[in-house]
Amino acid sequence: MLHLDDIASHDRLFDWTQRLLTQVIGPLSRGETAHYTPYDWHARAFGAPRPLPPAPVVVIEGVGAGRRALRPYLARLLWMELPHEESWARGQRRDGAELREFWAGWVAAERAHFTADPSRPHADLLVLQTPEGYEVLPGPARSIGPDHEVTHRDGSSAVW
Repeated sequence: MLHLDDIASHDRLFDWTQRLLTQVIGPLSRGETAHYTPYDWHARAFGAPRPLPPAPVVVIEGVGAGRRALRPYLARLLWMELPHEESWARGQRRDGAELREFWAGWVAAERAHFTADPSRPHADLLVLQTPEGYEVLPGPARSIGPDHEVTHRDGSSAVW
C-alpha cells in the first residue's frame, strides 16, 4: 500500500503526479521495486527512500489517486463515499493542533482539485462505511452485467 500523504508535500498538495509516475508507477510497471521518498508533514521534509516491491495488487490510497493523469495506470478506481466535513474532521483529529493551519489551506485546495479533476464519476466501486464495517457497491463508471465482480446478497457486498 502506498499512502499519497507520503507523496504530497506542503508545497505540492496536488502537484505530485510526475513524482508518483517516476518513483512508483514507472518501476512497478516494469516489474521493479519502486523507491519513493516519503514526506514528513511535521518536519516539512522528505525522508530516506522506502522500497515498494511489485505485487499482484498495489493500493494507492489518498485524495487524488483517481486523477485524470493516473487513471490509465489503474486497474480499478475505488471511491470512499464520505461527507467532506467528516473526512476533514478525521484528518484534523489525526494531525492535531500542530497542523491546524495546514487544514485551512487543504480544504480549499481539495475543493479546487475535485472541481478541476473529479474522480468519483470514474469510480469502478463505491465504498461506504456502515456500523458493521464497509459496503462495496458498483460505482458510476461500472456497468453491471453477468461478469461483474460485486456479489449482491443480504448484508455487506463481497468483492472478488
